[in-house]
Amino acid sequence: MSGPAYHDGGDGNGRGDGDDTPRVPFQREQRGPQGEPAQRGPLGDPARLPAGEPHSAPAPSSASALPHYDHATLKSLLGAWALSACSSDESLAVEVHLTDCASCAEEALRLRDAVGLLHQEESLDLDPLLRARVLEGCLGRRPARIPVPEWAGPYDAEAARLDALLRDLGDGYWSTPVEMRWFDEVPVSRQFTVGQVIAHLTAVDSLVARTIGLPGPSAGGPVPFADAPGGSGGSGGLTARARFWRARGDAELPIEPGQRTEAHWSGQKHLPGATLRSLWREQSHHLVRTVSFAGSGASEIDVDYGPFALPLHDAFLDRAFECWLHAGDIADAVDYPYEPPAPRHLNRMIDLAARLLPSALADRRRSGLAEPPSQLLPAGAPGRSLRLEIEGDGGGNWYLPLDSPGAAASPEGEVAHVAMDGQEFCQLAAGHLQPEHAAAGKVGDRTAIYDVLYAAASLSRL
Repeated sequence: MSGPAYHDGGDGNGRGDGDDTPRVPFQREQRGPQGEPAQRGPLGDPARLPAGEPHSAPAPSSASALPHYDHATLKSLLGAWALSACSSDESLAVEVHLTDCASCAEEALRLRDAVGLLHQEESLDLDPLLRARVLEGCLGRRPARIPVPEWAGPYDAEAARLDALLRDLGDGYWSTPVEMRWFDEVPVSRQFTVGQVIAHLTAVDSLVARTIGLPGPSAGGPVPFADAPGGSGGSGGLTARARFWRARGDAELPIEPGQRTEAHWSGQKHLPGATLRSLWREQSHHLVRTVSFAGSGASEIDVDYGPFALPLHDAFLDRAFECWLHAGDIADAVDYPYEPPAPRHLNRMIDLAARLLPSALADRRRSGLAEPPSQLLPAGAPGRSLRLEIEGDGGGNWYLPLDSPGAAASPEGEVAHVAMDGQEFCQLAAGHLQPEHAAAGKVGDRTAIYDVLYAAASLSRL
């Protein structure tokens, strides 16, 4: 038998130089109150000294002075001894017995090895997905009267995870520098504080908020849904409410996300970090609550980002993606473990990026940054396709048209195949990776492959 519980200095069969003395396992090292190794007695038991007395080697204890225990009692104490749960007299009696009883010594070794397996180091941090699992279990037993739309679920979960991270870090980290990266034909990297990252999320989230009629985070809080002009629910009332609030004072802020962020930084630079977190979190709660009451028709309302627009359901996925990535940026800055989203949420984020790739590729072609298509096809016509295979949790297969965004993509038209890990693809779409450095399997038309990889990186922004 081998293992960390004993040292075999003999012939490899547990005997020392042919001696038949039973093997005696060592007691685990115990430490004193200040962390120093405890002084050990003659048989491996830590010496018990009265408080205040100097540490010195005690006189050897006599086995005859020990309380008498029969074999059955001593054998029953082996489990407690292996766990260091015996009293001093019991430990000493067991260890003296182990020098005379080979069967008990072997049993003690097996128990000590088993105890070593039970004491694995585990993190005391809660599982980041615990909240999602608890809510899923609760809603499975009692569905919500007004459930959160499925397309808003990823944002709800990622905002909650980021909020838990900020609460765990506390108020001492708001000025910690965080590296934020994106891709603008060349890699761009800038450092901001944790507070600025949260203010950036607040600024871009407010573009979604203004679309559904919520005031900005500094406007004193949203009015009740029924008080907004145009109705007491439904997408019609939501649209009228949005027009109302656009006319009430949000128009002075830029629409383009980068410029809007700069405006938020300028207007909120005096606010402490805890207030920035509170403004962002309150706004995220109002976003989820409002779309939950709005009805299914609200998902198609367009959110204006300035240079582009997204339907509301895609805008929520975009915000979930940003929330996760910037939470990861913060976690990297403070050396904090941070897990990826739940697979079903990650799949929705990857699907959004894949659906945006044909338009991003067309934009690059119009700017002269990508090779022109081999032919122009009308909408719905079959053409060349690239198969994007995403591996791992949340993965799948997507066929992307290469000749025009409206062309039909299919396996029959496949001329190129790219295989990537899901998180690697998300890092590429976030601009955290250069396209030529992305770990991807590539087969087929190399020009089309690199055009698509660069189009994926061009999806990133501040």
